[in-house]
Amino acid sequence: MVHADDKLKHIVFLAGDEEYRSEEGLPMVAKILSKHHGFKCTVLHSINKQTGEIDPNTKDNQPGLDALNSADLCVMLLRFRAWPDAQMKHFADYYRAGKPIVALRTSTHAFNFPNGNAYRDFNDFGKKVLGEKWVSHWGHHKFEATRGVIEPSAKNHPILRGVAGIFGDTDVYETYPPADATILVRGQVLKGMKPDDPPADHQKKRATDKQSQGINDPMMPVAWIRHSATTNRVFTTTMGSSTDLQNEGLRRLIVNACYWAMELEEKIPAKSDVNIIGDYRPLPYGFGGFKKGVRPQ
Repeated sequence: MVHADDKLKHIVFLAGDEEYRSEEGLPMVAKILSKHHGFKCTVLHSINKQTGEIDPNTKDNQPGLDALNSADLCVMLLRFRAWPDAQMKHFADYYRAGKPIVALRTSTHAFNFPNGNAYRDFNDFGKKVLGEKWVSHWGHHKFEATRGVIEPSAKNHPILRGVAGIFGDTDVYETYPPADATILVRGQVLKGMKPDDPPADHQKKRATDKQSQGINDPMMPVAWIRHSATTNRVFTTTMGSSTDLQNEGLRRLIVNACYWAMELEEKIPAKSDVNIIGDYRPLPYGFGGFKKGVRPQ
């Protein structure tokens, strides 16, 4: 088991998006980090206030966020959440304390508070902290999958230890991480939805300046690290749907990133155990497709 200063590290997972089945994927990753790696893991969900059931469409209720008060790491996959002040305060305090963050997929656009809200500045959390906001689907959504290609200059980074064969059936996002980010993996847009499909070779207009480039020339970053202004260690990947997480390489990338974020990079195994525990059959991603009637355990 992994300990630091004889204290078990506590990882809090925040699942809250309507499209990519974080309510299925994050608990699976939490089990891996708990059972195989010895971390204490807590998973929090968006909860329907009337039924008490997990409901990704409930954007304004994420009970249990006080768990962040004792957290050593926050792993998040959120999309346009607008939590009440009493809940959001725990996340804001966690971030402002300089604690680490591992952010997946739509966390680039995690919050959407209305004008006048005390936490409206967190609407820019993606750009200011993670290094990118929502820009566009770069690959053709649901038609062009993603092959992860390790950035040559980062091949010896501890997060990439033992990582190979990254694939996801979600598309590449258009991203432009800042100069202070270290790009770890780029996303090769594929012609289809299978891991062995060839690279796509068409042109695409960038949303930023409307200029065209080859879809893979250059490839967009899909995983990077940086330190935010408050010294948080931050790892971001625009991959991470529940179906993406069926891929061993991506799971290993995320598990290793959790070690790194908690300053445990020297303890990253040569090949981290990321074997799935139990039966994992995630539903396809898409709006409105979550499993109904499930309560958190």
